[in-house]
Amino acid sequence: MPSSRAALATEAPDFAARQALALLAHRRLCAEYGAPFLFFSTKDPLSELISALLSHRTKNADSHRAYQQLRATFPTWEDVRDAPTLDVQRAISACTWPEQKAPRIQAVLREVSRRCGDENLPPCSLDFLADRPIAEARAWLESISGVGPKTSAATLLFSKLRLPAMPVDSHHHRVAQRLGLIGPKVGEGPAHALLSALLPPDWTAQQVYDHHEALMFHGQKCCYYHQPACARCVMLEVCPVGQERQGAPGAG
Repeated sequence: MPSSRAALATEAPDFAARQALALLAHRRLCAEYGAPFLFFSTKDPLSELISALLSHRTKNADSHRAYQQLRATFPTWEDVRDAPTLDVQRAISACTWPEQKAPRIQAVLREVSRRCGDENLPPCSLDFLADRPIAEARAWLESISGVGPKTSAATLLFSKLRLPAMPVDSHHHRVAQRLGLIGPKVGEGPAHALLSALLPPDWTAQQVYDHHEALMFHGQKCCYYHQPACARCVMLEVCPVGQERQGAPGAG
């Protein structure tokens, strides 16, 4: 369970050092990229859930286009749920793997409808998740097949619920790994609990959003996958990978 991983993380002997480093990264990267950042979405949580499913391994522009075309083709989520799967697949063709995402989205909508009381009625908006603790709300979402920690966090944070749940995308994950906030073998899924545990528990949704966006922007604009621009990185002197790449004395 995510909560148990987070609890174990806080008991690790180097937790205080990693937490201090995470907060340093927050301050420097938020300053570098101009936080606070405006939330990009005002969707209800069910719509944000579907949008997050479409965005998996897809460029933002393409997933946005797929979402817009899906909403233009089908006026309601009930229509999406009950449509021929091939029609849904055609509507989301702008995203990657539409042949996989179309049946997954329909299955998620059927499950939400079932949990809301009747699989034959329209699925509920998921607004009720606002009244649950973050861990419980995430567990509810992640118990739906096809919904992982990134999708659950995105649903709660990016939607109009504005709950402080932190998603970790590939850029965020890469920056965190190179800084040593998580180990080199920690995948994106398990990283959610470990990285969330480093943040103050009283942080607002805006602060959590700023943290995620700042690390994501750094991965997009400086800490590139193949050739990171270490020489101009504001985190260079505390980044083990950057120090090694720059040939610092004693690095490696």
